[in-house]
Amino acid sequence: MKRIQYYISALLLVAVAAMSLSSCGDDKLGPTIFPDVDETLDPNSYSYKLDKFLRTNYLEKYNLTFLYKMPDISTNMNYNLVPAQYDNAIDLAVLCKHLWFDVYDKIAGDQFLKLYGPRIILLVGSPAINPSSGTETVGLAEGGIKITLFKVNAMDINDFQEMNELYFHTMHHEFAHILHQTKTYPTEFNTISVGRYDANNWGYRGNEVTSLGFVTNYASSEYREDFAETIACFITYTDEQWDQLMTYAARGWATSASQDDLDAVYYSYYYYPDNNADNEITYVDERYVVNTTDSEGVQHMYYRNERDSAGNRIVVYEVEDEDGIKGDEAILQKVQIAREWFRTAWNVDLDSLRKEVRDRQATYDINTLRKMVYDIQ
Repeated sequence: MKRIQYYISALLLVAVAAMSLSSCGDDKLGPTIFPDVDETLDPNSYSYKLDKFLRTNYLEKYNLTFLYKMPDISTNMNYNLVPAQYDNAIDLAVLCKHLWFDVYDKIAGDQFLKLYGPRIILLVGSPAINPSSGTETVGLAEGGIKITLFKVNAMDINDFQEMNELYFHTMHHEFAHILHQTKTYPTEFNTISVGRYDANNWGYRGNEVTSLGFVTNYASSEYREDFAETIACFITYTDEQWDQLMTYAARGWATSASQDDLDAVYYSYYYYPDNNADNEITYVDERYVVNTTDSEGVQHMYYRNERDSAGNRIVVYEVEDEDGIKGDEAILQKVQIAREWFRTAWNVDLDSLRKEVRDRQATYDINTLRKMVYDIQ
């Protein structure tokens, strides 16, 4: 009964909080929003150490309940979902603390997330696939109250790029949604890329979106996602990733097929194998310019006016940037609006936040972080 009563109480509170957020975003919360939780933890339970860690570091400190056993009442029944694996739940619980909550405590003060953080974090083992569009949801922010992280069972703790894309990036993306649902961002942001959003085809837009002033394909779907993606990428991208993004954004891009074609090739250069204009054009992206393998399996990288191993001249052409948009300038303009919004609305230095997150991402030791759970008595 206590378990059922707990979830009913939580749902009622979510409804009340969602209605009050629009006018009471700055009100302080009471000591707990889950008064009916059974305070007894079973030391003999397999999950005791993680449950105690979550209670101490999330519920008692931030008034936040961290769910990893995925009760049905907390998920969208339209998706076929499975719970998170226990060991992966441990890893994400300690990483959320280290790369998100501890960061805001340091940069924004230890009261910031108590006031503005989510009330529920839910881990789901599987992805949420939208069968109508073929797109995959890796995170959700609901009503300024709840954040859901999907695909937990697929995580590879040794693959930094994947961890960044699926989890670190998603944490900050979804929290950006919670923040702007509490205090709206400047409408000036919406004017920078007006007329260039595409809610229906964003999944097929390729690298050309950077030339249009978007940090990712998903950012090109609508204003709010653009705002959250801009913040998340700026905070979590490494220097190399950000520099590459700016390079892509400054270039012209084209596609070899229609935008809704899954086989479309997005390219920033194209070349002819020799001077004969009748030869088939080969498309290459910004990273490689021309990257070919000869008959002996040796890779060669060519640039304009060089010759291949057969003596044919490689003629490389840049794609002309004809969209009339300086993509790199548009992205930096969006970052500046986000920077000023963090400063004026939240008294938070976005650049300090970025530095702290990226320093921690580059130096964390997962085995040391795990000990916060494993060493619990």
